[in-house]
Amino acid sequence: MTIAVYAGTFDPFTFGHLSVVKEAVRLFSHVRVLVAVHPTKEPLFDLAERIAMAREVVGRMPTVSCDGTAGMVVDYAREIGGTVLVRGLRGEADAAYETRLAQNNRELGPEILTVMLPAEPALSVVSSTELKRRARAGEPIESFCPPVVAKRLVARLAGDAS
Repeated sequence: MTIAVYAGTFDPFTFGHLSVVKEAVRLFSHVRVLVAVHPTKEPLFDLAERIAMAREVVGRMPTVSCDGTAGMVVDYAREIGGTVLVRGLRGEADAAYETRLAQNNRELGPEILTVMLPAEPALSVVSSTELKRRARAGEPIESFCPPVVAKRLVARLAGDAS
């Protein structure tokens, strides 16, 4: 059984993220969506909220589960018997960043392989940052994220003074 860990901040979960999960499910026995705390990011949703949203989005997929961590992703993968880290790509800028991250992860865990999966081409403009920008501007977001995420994002921003 190959356990793959797909980690990210997922603030919030987008259709681009879901696209990567669907591709990973085709390749690996089990996919763990790992909602991570990033030390330099200030998320709109706290860790528990982001995990809950991810679970709502992928909860019906029998070979996918969700968890969260404030630790190193490589350490988490080792703890659960994960042998693959999945990373999503939207374009060239992502590829450069993800290559550096994969190299760092290889130094930390040479036994853990990193696999990069591109999101669907139509979703290449979708990022959590762009999703939040569009929502703040009052633009439609339904084509960028699942309905449960759109509902929570709009509600959060309605109460957000920033």
